[in-house]
Amino acid sequence: MGPLAGLRIIEIDGLGPVTFAGMMLADMGAEVLRLTRGGGAAAAVFDEVGGAVLHRGRRAVPVDLKSAEDRDKVLGLIDSADALIEGFRPGVMERLGLGPETCAARSPRLVYGRVTGWGQTGPMADQVGHDINYIALSGALHPMGPGDQPPSPPLNLVGDYGGGAMMLVSGVLAAMLEARTTGRGRVVDAAMTDGSALLTGLFHGLQSRGLWSDERQANLLDGGAPFYRCYACRDGGFVAVGALEPRFYAALLVGLGLTPEEAPQFDRSDWPALQARFAARFATRDRDDWAAHFAGTEACVTPVLTMAEAPDHPHNQARETFLTAGIRQPAPAPRFNGDAPATRSDRPDLSLDQALIEWRK
Repeated sequence: MGPLAGLRIIEIDGLGPVTFAGMMLADMGAEVLRLTRGGGAAAAVFDEVGGAVLHRGRRAVPVDLKSAEDRDKVLGLIDSADALIEGFRPGVMERLGLGPETCAARSPRLVYGRVTGWGQTGPMADQVGHDINYIALSGALHPMGPGDQPPSPPLNLVGDYGGGAMMLVSGVLAAMLEARTTGRGRVVDAAMTDGSALLTGLFHGLQSRGLWSDERQANLLDGGAPFYRCYACRDGGFVAVGALEPRFYAALLVGLGLTPEEAPQFDRSDWPALQARFAARFATRDRDDWAAHFAGTEACVTPVLTMAEAPDHPHNQARETFLTAGIRQPAPAPRFNGDAPATRSDRPDLSLDQALIEWRK
């Protein structure tokens, strides 16, 4: 049982951050009911996009939110729920008769979590978009990628998941804690633009002190520093180098057969030449040779593993970072009391009537 055992959460099925948030809450022990669309092409799309992993740990309950009868039954579920999470554009849930005010009138303690790209308010609130658009507007996308090419999208990790789902989860958990004391829920407005902007806080701080440039790949953590970037190896693999501190940098130089005089760390004018020198050294051996060469040192050099390779790395195996539940997938995180991670066994989906009966017990 996880730390959220006993909490009941309604997830209005969607794509992207709300689905990831539902997975996180279920992984931590909450009873999450995923209210899904009925059959048809739309439902198939929602099940296909990551569903084998992102839908784990909770049961699906097919509903027709445009049906007055089903809407009344959903309100019955809300009587027993601690929180509801949804990811529709602003106003959609209100038009369906399940907006925050309606739900709060039914259950004042309900926490109503909403995750969108642009937020519930603002001149762009009703516009469409995707992860790449939200992190573009927040300033999070611009620093990413090679300096001589357009910015590179960091998958959908920064907007959908970091700035969206994780902010939604933390906001909902905070509001549920407050509701236990006050008996009053809150509406949590998790906007991916807000969340991804927050994730750039460090770099705003550095920029205010003249320590960060808007030029890509010209800074300490964006691949500009030769001691904090990836290098190609002889076999086409890559290594990641993160030798930021002087002690770690010294270990890197020893491993590469270089002296501090040959490779001063913080002489920015020499960084392009130093990067070329490092690249030439790393190109002389295969990736796993370098990994073995630097193993046990403080050089902060690791192999860049593919998603297929990562589960088989000894460290990930020892920590059970990945598990097999139908398919191989990342295990729940974080850990609690050092317990080995696990997901709930698959349980049969419910009808809306069955869900009502269970939640009224």
